[in-house]
Amino acid sequence: MVGTVREMLEAREERSLHPRAARSVATRGRDREDPEDDLRPAFQRDRDRVLHSKAFRRLGGKTQVFLAPRGDHYRNRLTHTLEVGQVGRSIALALRLNEMLVEAMVMGHDLGHTPFGHAGERLLAEVAPGGFHHVVQSLRVVELLEKDGRGLNLTAEVRDGIARHSKGRGAVLMKGTGNAPLTLEAEVVRLADVIAYVNHDLDDAVRAGLLTEGDVPPAIRAVLGGRHSERIATLVRDVVRSSDLDGGGRITLSPDVHEALLRLRDFLYARVYENPVVHEEFVKAQRILRDLFGWCLEDGERARARFGVAPREGETLARAVTDFLSGMTDRFALATWEEIVVPRPWAIV
Repeated sequence: MVGTVREMLEAREERSLHPRAARSVATRGRDREDPEDDLRPAFQRDRDRVLHSKAFRRLGGKTQVFLAPRGDHYRNRLTHTLEVGQVGRSIALALRLNEMLVEAMVMGHDLGHTPFGHAGERLLAEVAPGGFHHVVQSLRVVELLEKDGRGLNLTAEVRDGIARHSKGRGAVLMKGTGNAPLTLEAEVVRLADVIAYVNHDLDDAVRAGLLTEGDVPPAIRAVLGGRHSERIATLVRDVVRSSDLDGGGRITLSPDVHEALLRLRDFLYARVYENPVVHEEFVKAQRILRDLFGWCLEDGERARARFGVAPREGETLARAVTDFLSGMTDRFALATWEEIVVPRPWAIV
């Protein structure tokens, strides 16, 4: 007999989910012992912990593609996360996978992203000892930095999904990528991320006047559709139809749709991400972070006194500065740069 709400929800998962879906009751657990909650299964608790974190709230102030856009309708890192969640949940529901696990992974997948989008990430990758990647930083946020250095103590499955979401410019599917993820839900998140961003970045580029829907090559439009909603629907439906979970398959796309998605992403790199107008603003943003990095490293005691930047035990000042800068919102980075670089008018009393 089911005794708590959590047990009732775990029993519902057992009845309703696909045999290959992840179950909350079967989680591989957390790094630290954590008593069960009477109301929420493990993955729901993880989702809630991410939503209540400071890093999650800061996503609303971080660039997706367009820096400081003059308009209220451009995506930022938070709205991107919400759109990835919508796509991921739609796929998970149709395939009878664990929606709550997908959502927990999605909510945490970009917590380590820098201010100023990929421009900021490239700069930190250049100046930080050992390089920088937002995926690694997202894991560092949930494992070490949140809650005053205690971390969020998330389940192994959620952390695995966060670690595997990024694709770079390679293939978007996980076939042939080495060790398999712990869950099929992680594969859903990986695809949901690229489905969301190629479509909303195209939508924002049209809004910004960089291109029109008609500029998308006809071969891509013939497969995916000519409008934002058509492309999303085509891609989600194709994932659901192509993923043969009963036959032991992985989360996948049909060859034609996969190729069209890759070509659409290449089109966006050529026309949007590497557009000279966009790139010029990226260079300005990178200068801000470069100046901040150098200023903090120049005098560690000054950085600690002014901003509380101090290394964790056994770590370097450069590591602490990297954490500090990557956690900034665009607005805070600009304000901090002005504070340390731009002379203030002398006030005569």
